[in-house]
Amino acid sequence: MVSVCFTVAASAQGRDRIVRSTGSQPTNMPSAQPKPQPASRPTLTNDVRVVRQDQAWEPLVTNTASSRAVNAPRGLAAGRTVYGMATSERLERAIKNRYGLPYRYGSTGPNSYDCSGFVWSSFQEAGIFFTRSSARSLWAQSEPVYGDDRFKFGTLVFFNNLGHMGIVADENGFYQASSSKGITYSPFAGYWASRIVGYRRLKPESGAMPEDNQ
Repeated sequence: MVSVCFTVAASAQGRDRIVRSTGSQPTNMPSAQPKPQPASRPTLTNDVRVVRQDQAWEPLVTNTASSRAVNAPRGLAAGRTVYGMATSERLERAIKNRYGLPYRYGSTGPNSYDCSGFVWSSFQEAGIFFTRSSARSLWAQSEPVYGDDRFKFGTLVFFNNLGHMGIVADENGFYQASSSKGITYSPFAGYWASRIVGYRRLKPESGAMPEDNQ
């Protein structure tokens, strides 16, 4: 019987050993590329100012050292006044001088006014004279006006069952001694529109109507 012996060549021991990684990642993966970094933003050096939409408009009343609004009375248009231009300018100036002063019941100035006191003193300063009286009494002493004449500067407008009155500025509003705001301009639209009793003009016999030098 022939015996065959297989001998493992010693040279096999000289081969390089293949050592497998014990890690969970395969060893033949391509190396990870570094992620591109976002470009750095420039540093903001200027102050940021947020302007509200309602602050982008010019104020209706110019701020001055005085508490009175200097631009409240509207400019006078030719043919849009009850009286001549010179008298109307004096009346406008009288209103401007009182604008912003507080309301006080029964007062005729010079530092506070009620509604009829404001009307009376303004006309007095303009050179139109009549006896100081309540809104109801002045209604009886004046004559009605209609149509476009209602909205001429200097027309008297009456409210609240003849309990309140003011001076028409134009077709949009009037000047008054408001119990909450003092001497001010108020629009007809809204609150006052439904409270209007009527529009009147002083009769010639109610006071001395000055003639303007045209």
